[in-house]
Amino acid sequence: MDEAARTGRPQQLDNGRRSPEEIREDIEQTREELGETVEALAAKTDVKAQARSKVDDTKQRARDKVEEVREKVTHAGNGSTAGARPDPAAVQQRVRRAAADNPVAVRVLCAFAAGVLVGVLVKRR
Repeated sequence: MDEAARTGRPQQLDNGRRSPEEIREDIEQTREELGETVEALAAKTDVKAQARSKVDDTKQRARDKVEEVREKVTHAGNGSTAGARPDPAAVQQRVRRAAADNPVAVRVLCAFAAGVLVGVLVKRR
């Protein structure tokens, strides 16, 4: 392997100067590299494309989660109690436990419900 191949530099003529063809090849390679760099920078600064990509990713994660929950519900519904009404006491117990585990969510839900109720009452007047 000669020095030009090892270092990545174009070969030089015996007198230390490069031929016009070597200079053209070097310029063309530099243009290609610059073009790739510009494309990469343009992609990074394209806010709309990045936002679209983020939205698409979020939608896909939501679809995956919905499918996962559907599968869980389907499997749970295939048990021996399929089609039976759930025990109200058990449902109440699960709701209380979920509320105790997520107090912030319960407060937000209550505030939202109160806002809806106030909005309906004000609209009726």
